[in-house]
Amino acid sequence: MTTTIASPAPILAVRPSGAAVARLAAGIGILGLWELVARLYAPSFIATPSGIIAVLPTVLSSGAFLKATWITLAATAEGLVAAVVLGTAIGVLMGRSLLADRLLRLWINSFNAMPMIVILPLLSLWFGYSAAARFWTIVFAAIFAVIVNASEGARSVSRDYIEVASAFRAPRWRILFEIVLPASTPYLLAGLRLAGGRALIGAVVAEFFTAIPGLGYFILFNSRTFHQNEAFVAVLLLAAFGVGFDALVNHATRRHLPWYRRDEAAE
Repeated sequence: MTTTIASPAPILAVRPSGAAVARLAAGIGILGLWELVARLYAPSFIATPSGIIAVLPTVLSSGAFLKATWITLAATAEGLVAAVVLGTAIGVLMGRSLLADRLLRLWINSFNAMPMIVILPLLSLWFGYSAAARFWTIVFAAIFAVIVNASEGARSVSRDYIEVASAFRAPRWRILFEIVLPASTPYLLAGLRLAGGRALIGAVVAEFFTAIPGLGYFILFNSRTFHQNEAFVAVLLLAAFGVGFDALVNHATRRHLPWYRRDEAAE
């Protein structure tokens, strides 16, 4: 007797246009529910989509808002650059030196798991309620993601490449800059994606805590003076910057490293 095995039912594929329509419909539904609930229960104390749209041109053209945005983004960029430079150096050292990895791994993992809000009181005590406290908060928030990824990238470099370079008597600095770092680039970019978002969060949290100029203080001031719509414009802008930075790094990875994660590029 011949046994016939039924083929599995085909999985329905969602076309890109259909997925876009579904996302749009879901977004409209969420905004409509938000508007309805806010108007019913607390119209004076909760930001609403219609209220945000109404104040959007005024806020975006406000000199105070533009100044606060520039201050926060400049501080975030400054702290992120410092975190990337220091984190890459420490991470590569850990990845290429077993002794350094054994000495630092436990502390790096411990600090990486520590919430940044815990360190803020100490930083404000050491540096005062100043931009320096914000800078080091950003560095603390971002550096450990870079260290972890840089160490994994440096450790994953093929031993064959190192042996061939050593056989041709290549100096250590050339091995580092021409083999280890290029081979670790995907890991460094992954660490940069994580560090960018954490740096922006660190800047805003520091501005909340220290009440120094920036988008964090702009949100804090407007929310406490019951200008919820104005505060939410800054929140949306921060979200847009975070998503935009992640998309930029992802685009750079796909464009300049086409051999890395081809399956993601095909999605």
